[in-house]
Amino acid sequence: MDEPFLLFYLANVLALFGSFSALVEARAFFVFGDSLVDCGNNNYLATSARADALPYGEYLGTEPSLPYLSPELQGEKLLLGANFASAGVGILNDTGVQFVNIIRISKQLQYFQEYQQKLSAMIGPSQAQKLVNQALVLITLGGNDFVNNYFLVHYSLRSREFTLPDYIRYLISEYKKVLSTLYELGARRIIVTGTGPLGCAPSELALRSPSGECDPDLQHAADLFNPQLEQILMELNSQIGSDVYISADAFKMHTNFISNPEAFGFKSSKIACCGQGPFNALGLCSAASNLCENREEYVFFDGFHPSEKACRILVAQLFNGSTEYMRPMNLSTILAMDAKL
Repeated sequence: MDEPFLLFYLANVLALFGSFSALVEARAFFVFGDSLVDCGNNNYLATSARADALPYGEYLGTEPSLPYLSPELQGEKLLLGANFASAGVGILNDTGVQFVNIIRISKQLQYFQEYQQKLSAMIGPSQAQKLVNQALVLITLGGNDFVNNYFLVHYSLRSREFTLPDYIRYLISEYKKVLSTLYELGARRIIVTGTGPLGCAPSELALRSPSGECDPDLQHAADLFNPQLEQILMELNSQIGSDVYISADAFKMHTNFISNPEAFGFKSSKIACCGQGPFNALGLCSAASNLCENREEYVFFDGFHPSEKACRILVAQLFNGSTEYMRPMNLSTILAMDAKL
């Protein structure tokens, strides 16, 4: 999943937050996870999992939560929140080892604690706690644990250690610890996205499916993982007695326009806008890659990451999607409820 990464997903979330400014008081935004939400942390690290060259990095006109490693994240910008995500990471620490220097999820959580110490020193402990409690949190993990771990090579270490169902149960148990830690660190509104249709990404078609059909093994993994993830979210909410964790069904959201791209104005859901090789989906997207003339026609910008237009469709579902996609409620409902508190 996580060679280069995009600003699109986070930037679009933030752009839509702006439209709700009349509904809710400004609140901080914290982001954890992998390349789907890394807005630049890896650009400060010695790793191949980065996207600091054109054509990545269009800016959509809103002020985002800065990467935690950015030297600009200081003073009043701390009040906006922070992005701790790092391309290449997974739920497990051995996921993405080929990228070497990335911010594992355990380290992201340590940075969140460190951030709160900085914030507390600036505005005081009680106000810092209030800001964190009232913030929105987004976390996206899991895909790399399949494409950059279990299925990375034939007979991978993890595939020899676990059957796929047992591996997923192990992932879920480890993810539950991460999610519980976020709550312990003060997060009270946590949007958790499941994995998308992993086997349908152009990069996986190029590696696994010359016919262009979604890879059944990766699709099966997502089919097993996502319902178990949602189950633990509901269990955690029940234990807490409040709807802290919000499940976003990324699989269904993506599948809509992957299975019928023309209905959403796309030309292709199999070919990437930027890349090379089969399905234009191998390797990094760089200045030397084949770049499409109109990225609005493509579901995927590169081999794994959605295009800006696709992200806007996904974010619209986060805000307004029915319980088919967002459970127990969508983001606009959350914002309206919180505005009354």
